[in-house]
Amino acid sequence: MTQRESDIDALVGEWLTLREAAAPLGVSPNRIKQLIRENRMMGVVRSGQLSVPAAFLDGDDLVKGLPGTLVLLTDAGFSTEEALRWLFTPDDTLPGTPIQAMRENRGTEVRRRAQSLAF
Repeated sequence: MTQRESDIDALVGEWLTLREAAAPLGVSPNRIKQLIRENRMMGVVRSGQLSVPAAFLDGDDLVKGLPGTLVLLTDAGFSTEEALRWLFTPDDTLPGTPIQAMRENRGTEVRRRAQSLAF
């Protein structure tokens, strides 16, 4: 594991394999891959398996506003690693991390900030 992978792991915390992420959503692991390709989710290879942050799931659905936020970050030129770092890095002005704010239904402010990154 590289230092950058270790840094991302420390920020993200829990990762789910495609199979683990698919189960609560009631979809196949291939559907999770499709969501990643469509930029509605982000995944990285961990221990040889494509994995997604557990924080992206909210019960049996994706966190509200996640797909749109990921599109905004990608449009702003963020790589997957940069987007994950941004989503999981604490921001005292929110407060908390952007993903925490989204999970607490404070996604409008997160999307506003993500949108401003493109300009």
